[in-house]
Amino acid sequence: MRVLGINALFHDPAAALVVDGSIVAAAEEERFSRRKHGKRPVPFSAWELPERSARWCLDEAGLAPSELDAVAYSYDPALARPAAELGLDDPWDHLRQEYARRAPEFLAEALPGLDPAKVRFVAHHVAHAASAGQASPYPDCAVLVLDGRGECGSHLAGRYANRELTVLRTQALPDSLGLFYEDLTDHLGFLRSSDEFKVMALASYGSPRFLDDLRAYVRPDGPGGFLARPVPWSTLVPARAPGAPWSQGHADAAASAQACLEEVLLELVRWLHDRTGEEVLTLAGGVALNCVANSRLHREGPFRRIWVQPAAGDAGTALGAALHVAHAKDTVAAMPTAALGRGWRDEELRAWLERAAVPYEEPGDIAETVAEELARDGVVAWFQGRSEYGPRALGHRSLLAHPGHPRNLERLNAVKGREEFRPVAPMVTAERAAALFDGPLPSPYMLFVHEVAAGWRERIPAVVHVDGTARIQTVDRAEEPLTARMIDGFERRTGLPVVVNTSLNTAGRPMVDDPRDALEVFGSAPVDLLALGPFAVRRTGVFA
Repeated sequence: MRVLGINALFHDPAAALVVDGSIVAAAEEERFSRRKHGKRPVPFSAWELPERSARWCLDEAGLAPSELDAVAYSYDPALARPAAELGLDDPWDHLRQEYARRAPEFLAEALPGLDPAKVRFVAHHVAHAASAGQASPYPDCAVLVLDGRGECGSHLAGRYANRELTVLRTQALPDSLGLFYEDLTDHLGFLRSSDEFKVMALASYGSPRFLDDLRAYVRPDGPGGFLARPVPWSTLVPARAPGAPWSQGHADAAASAQACLEEVLLELVRWLHDRTGEEVLTLAGGVALNCVANSRLHREGPFRRIWVQPAAGDAGTALGAALHVAHAKDTVAAMPTAALGRGWRDEELRAWLERAAVPYEEPGDIAETVAEELARDGVVAWFQGRSEYGPRALGHRSLLAHPGHPRNLERLNAVKGREEFRPVAPMVTAERAAALFDGPLPSPYMLFVHEVAAGWRERIPAVVHVDGTARIQTVDRAEEPLTARMIDGFERRTGLPVVVNTSLNTAGRPMVDDPRDALEVFGSAPVDLLALGPFAVRRTGVFA
């Protein structure tokens, strides 16, 4: 069965293709359009479809739209109710619903040859759930979905048995942990439905002194449920204008919201464990991208193992919807990797460099060349293999640096144009991780934070956050031999088994996806070396 999954209605439009139960391709539209998150989450943009990513998925498999057995759309307008009935202030939501109802027509126009009758609506939170429970390596597991909103709810708790979902609890709107965190994001001067991770980072600089106040609005409420109503943030801390300096009060508000969120999540997972008895918890929905909360669930929660969908936000519902529909006829396979996007053959990469007329080298081993540059304290743009699905750079579209120099955090944030309080991440081989970091291992998708061992904090200061933690990525050398070899080469030269890894992009722009994007970043930012597949482009060679 050939199923194309589509996420389009709210934000992070994406497409994914599942053929005979196996994931063939998945990509976010922002990587093609170069618009961060693809579009803003407003009703007037709901008609926009991930046309480019959908066409690429089909091209990757050599399929025409007419050859699809189904298109799975990750929202079911039949389940929706008017926003006013849901307690939401969204006067144009009816426009969003109309666009959803007409999605089959829009898709048939965007993908000529597609029969609109093949479009199947999948409930938003069921699509999120499938992106975790059906994509994970665990056919039997508990699943928890939390985000801003779906058709009429913000939460789903359930159980997968042999990849088959049983829904145990949902939470009706307007109660929403996602909207609670989004509201604070906006109050703190960041971009709603985009910059929630900045609030999480800022929380480490504050103390949860407003926690008691927040519990009046956000708290567990009944078996497996919660209350999450709008918080009058202005009574606690003044709003911050975008771009203005942040105050201690802003950091304390972030810390309080983070602590409040974690309290509710712990109660939800304890209830879910009691109901299911499962050892494994899978997570999806935008809230599941909160790696600090995920780590607390691992430390204090009852589940033995937690698996988080790397594209846990709405982009992941394209994959989840496709898996949910495919499961009706095929045995679906686990997600093999997050590297499900575009890739180029070496000959194609060479052609890009020749077309750009930049001098380049073809060293015997690009991993050793990069390790040498990093050991000299150079900044390296690392472009290798297929691009990642989801918001994290996982060693395919990354900026790399030396972790032993404290100034490299400030240096990379300056390169990327980011806020000074934002941390960067360490990349470490899986077999070395336990000696340096305490937390859930392996951690290949950068979705947990780990305590940095005391003996290592002074040795790798660039990747240690203000609270002594790091959001690590572990590298399995069997799956990522080139990256592992680069880290090994760096350790031989420096004694440090860690390199800095942050996403290859600049502020406000999506992660680099194709070679043109990589060359543009290299040309516009102070990057010392671009490793484009097996080729090396040096700044001194281009700008001498």
